[in-house]
Amino acid sequence: MNNQLDLAQTVAKALIGKAWTLALAESCTGGLVAATLTDLAGSSEWFERGYVTYSNQAKTECLGVPAETIDSFGAVSEQVAKAMAEGAQKNAGVNVAISITGIAGPTGGSIEKPVGSVCFAWATEKFTVCKTMYFAGNRQAIRAQACDYALSELIALLK
Repeated sequence: MNNQLDLAQTVAKALIGKAWTLALAESCTGGLVAATLTDLAGSSEWFERGYVTYSNQAKTECLGVPAETIDSFGAVSEQVAKAMAEGAQKNAGVNVAISITGIAGPTGGSIEKPVGSVCFAWATEKFTVCKTMYFAGNRQAIRAQACDYALSELIALLK
């Protein structure tokens, strides 16, 4: 947990330094990233809101992810992660949003998308970056690795 605290503090400093605000759109992490960030006192200065859009319907209703995108590419895809992050960024009116959608397991994987597949997006008003990662371990380990990765990449983006 100490690593997550360090990451959260680094994110906070970077956001404060830019006078930026952040929103999250989480699926497989179920709010873990939001909880990690809001563990910090004073996080209301830079953390606007988090959406936990676990179902496809929630992704569409709360974030504006087109149902056709989910149908065409699957909920665990960079296309859906991109739409989630861009929807969160626009809806929340923040400078940057992170989205995470994946398969934490132990069930739900396939040959094409095994357990541990996680798609991320980081959206600003000007651009969106998407990445897919593959993590190993049990459900908790996959979710923790996804949280760490999302924050680490945000730090890199903010520099």
